Amino acid sequence: MENPGKIAAATAALSYIEDNTVVGLGSGSTAKIFIEKLAERVAAENMTLTCVATSHFSEDLGLKLGLNVVPLDEVTSVDVTVDGADEVDPQLNGIKGGGAALFFEKIVAKASKQNIWVVDPSKESPRLGSFKLPIEVLPFGSGHVFNYLADMDLDPTFRMLDEQTRLTTDSANYIIDVDVSKVDDLHALGDELIRHTGIVEHGLFLDICDTLIVGEEPARVINRH
Repeated sequence: MENPGKIAAATAALSYIEDNTVVGLGSGSTAKIFIEKLAERVAAENMTLTCVATSHFSEDLGLKLGLNVVPLDEVTSVDVTVDGADEVDPQLNGIKGGGAALFFEKIVAKASKQNIWVVDPSKESPRLGSFKLPIEVLPFGSGHVFNYLADMDLDPTFRMLDEQTRLTTDSANYIIDVDVSKVDDLHALGDELIRHTGIVEHGLFLDICDTLIVGEEPARVINRH
């Protein structure tokens, strides 16, 4: 049975979608529910939408459900993207990448005029760090990047599919998960990480979310001030 909080948040996000707009389809379990409900609304109201996806899974799902999903470079901008988050703080900063789609998610988010996150209450946290921070890295030299992260006392671990196989992302990179629970300045950390050669992107989504929808009854909406 699907989480009622996720259903409530995904349903509430539908009210932000207007006809004849470009919509970003996020990734993850709550975003999946949103995509399904969006397709139902598009069919019921005969809406005209152009959609872009943040992962191969979301693209395939959208197409399967009849949505008009096109490559990101076929649109000049995205009107609104609805995505999930693995952890979010009171300032609407978040950690994303539990589903290993953080690189594409951040590209779409940066191209979006409005970013809406849909979460259940369990994803709220007084400060970021209870969820491990995913870092997407190139396979070539990834061991050296791992050592760099270890030297920063971030307790890195490669994300694995099984005991011997490393997970690969949609862009054929690896994920290294790190512990940022003891890091006070996450903005500074994010800036340092993205400058390190071999790191493709990190899952710190800072100053990106415009509206957070928390799945309660009724849904709780928090806007960035």
